[in-house]
Amino acid sequence: MAEQRPSASTTNTTVKATSVQAKKSSNLISWLAPILCIVVGYSIWRFAMGNPDGFKTPDTTGGFWPHHRDPKSAFNAIYEGGIIVPLLIGLLLMVVSFSIERFMTISKALGKGSIADFVRKVQYHLANRNVDAALAECDKQRGSVANVMKAGLRRYKEMINVTDLDTDQKVLAIQKEVEEATALELPMLQKNLVFLSTIVSLGTLVALLGTVLGMIRSFAALGAEGGAGAASNLAVGISEALYNTALGIGTSALSLVMYNVFTTKIDSITYGIDESGFTLTQSFASMYK
Repeated sequence: MAEQRPSASTTNTTVKATSVQAKKSSNLISWLAPILCIVVGYSIWRFAMGNPDGFKTPDTTGGFWPHHRDPKSAFNAIYEGGIIVPLLIGLLLMVVSFSIERFMTISKALGKGSIADFVRKVQYHLANRNVDAALAECDKQRGSVANVMKAGLRRYKEMINVTDLDTDQKVLAIQKEVEEATALELPMLQKNLVFLSTIVSLGTLVALLGTVLGMIRSFAALGAEGGAGAASNLAVGISEALYNTALGIGTSALSLVMYNVFTTKIDSITYGIDESGFTLTQSFASMYK
């Protein structure tokens, strides 16, 4: 029977299991944040915009949705946009909250200094067969690209001393380590972006719902009252309904801008990770034939 060569996945104990450790993260905050934003949005609408002192004809009965009339300022006039307004404020707060959270996470993932400069330094050290110096560069950079590169370099260093595998198998082992490290890094970068992408469409739709409801109320009042006074009330009602449109479009626009900003930064990190994997495999294949 022909002798079988050992593979990268089924080899002896000289090749250890992956050194990459899964990162622990909780989605609890991600799901609590929207609820808190809606609650805060309602509080702003009900107690700030709907402050009785901001209306000439306040509803003294209070309750969940007091029907104040004759706002004294544009800020108080937004209150008359209806119960959809706190939802829109909540969506706006979600955009702000998740934008701050993604900015902090992605800034940390970018690490210190330029990714391109970091990759060039690692390439230089590998060309001089100084793996320890390359690992030291990873410790300095501290970003997602450095984390993936560090995992690959550890397997790279290990493969140098392995004698019972050929070069192709060693390269495959390094490539597998890089892929596993990448699979753990990318989800952390893309986490919560789904909220921003959803709000891009949801903000406009919720605003349209608020506008339609406001128009229904306005035309219902026109039909009930009639006369020139009703036309004036209709104009006021339409202006109030359009506050929903303005809030929704503004929220969607901000969400779209932030989503594109973050995806662009993630793309640059992803490119750096791909380049680091290519650097490791090509360096090993050429240096340790």
